[in-house]
Amino acid sequence: MTLALKYAARSDRGLHRSNNEDSVYAGPHLLAIADGMGGHAAGEVASKVVIAALAPLDEDVPGDDLLGKLHEAVVSGNNTIAELVEQDPDLEGMGTTLTAILFGGGRLGLVNIGDSRTYLLRDGQFNQITRDDSFVQSLLDEGRITAEEALTHPQRSLVLRALVGHEVIEPTLQVRETRTGDRYLLCSDGLSDVVGTEKLAETMKIPDRQACADKMIELALQGGGPDNVTVIVADVVDEEPQVTQAFESSSNRLQPVGPATPPARQPVAMPAKQPPQATLQQPSPTTNGKPKKRGRRIAITVAAVLVLLALAGAAIRYIAYTNYYVGVGDAGEISVFQGVRGTVLGVELHRKVEGSCAPGDNSSCKPLRVDELGTPNKTKANEGFPVNDLETARKTISTWRTEDQKADDCPTQPTTGTGTTTTTGPTGAPSFPAGDTQTSPNC
Repeated sequence: MTLALKYAARSDRGLHRSNNEDSVYAGPHLLAIADGMGGHAAGEVASKVVIAALAPLDEDVPGDDLLGKLHEAVVSGNNTIAELVEQDPDLEGMGTTLTAILFGGGRLGLVNIGDSRTYLLRDGQFNQITRDDSFVQSLLDEGRITAEEALTHPQRSLVLRALVGHEVIEPTLQVRETRTGDRYLLCSDGLSDVVGTEKLAETMKIPDRQACADKMIELALQGGGPDNVTVIVADVVDEEPQVTQAFESSSNRLQPVGPATPPARQPVAMPAKQPPQATLQQPSPTTNGKPKKRGRRIAITVAAVLVLLALAGAAIRYIAYTNYYVGVGDAGEISVFQGVRGTVLGVELHRKVEGSCAPGDNSSCKPLRVDELGTPNKTKANEGFPVNDLETARKTISTWRTEDQKADDCPTQPTTGTGTTTTTGPTGAPSFPAGDTQTSPNC
């Protein structure tokens, strides 16, 4: 029998972040999550660069040197970060955590740096098999706080070690045996900071991998979703080689996705390639180290493209976020948005700032819903009514609330025309067909 990995990966922006700085890769030999840091585009760039450096490891069946390959890829990614910072000083301070598994059948290599985690569920026992490089972990090691206190510590996100480019940092590396029935959980701190160990252990017992990953994301969002959250759930299974059905339809297999940064808040499943049910083949003999160089070139090219996309996304968001508009938010509530409506290259160009009751409004303020507005203001809201700043947006909502309250209080007269409709005049204000009775402006 051959041991293989079956897996499901999910990522979510969270409820309080405008972008997703997590990157993830899931393939038949490589599972990896990187949690970027540094603000603006920097965190996205760093996490994508490191994942791109690791991705070539998934191309071939790993040999015996699992840790050597992982270490080389991590150093390569860290060096690329250093080169990017040297070329663009504005990226100084960016970095990323990393937790990754290189699967070699009966063994796996595990690399970790920062506070992204890997857990193992084996024979009903659930344990964290990586150690956080964090300030809170150092307090735990010294016995200064308890595990319960660590969950709510104000500095629980302070990372002591990460891949930041300008420093030579040795990641933690380990080799572990694998067994049929093992289940691994890789996650960013957007999950582990919000969901307790007991709840994670309970959720890991959900038989279906995809349902398990879905539930992890759901729990993180129910806990407030303060950060980006990314998870991989992977099972070690026995797989019988099939030599008679050599031509398996590729349409039945999902392709690997990675690195990936879904822009929308709604969790998006990231399907990943499952290994075909056939005997694994060794790569053809080559000379002069060409496969290694080819993999290096691919990694550099992928990293460059991802960096450009991340920077472009940041520039688009910067331009967009200098604007405000009043529009329709969750449950039809009139809300204030920063940015402009729509997306570009998958990048959302807006974020909700507040609802129709501004912070500081008294408790009697009632949320204003779009279906409570008259036709003119309802149209403006549905299309997104642009304003110069937050204060103007608040005044606009107040005006709409007052105007449409007056409209509700005024007596209405039946129209005298038949078969007529209200149209919009050249100035954008409603014009009334002849024969219709208008409400008195003094009502």
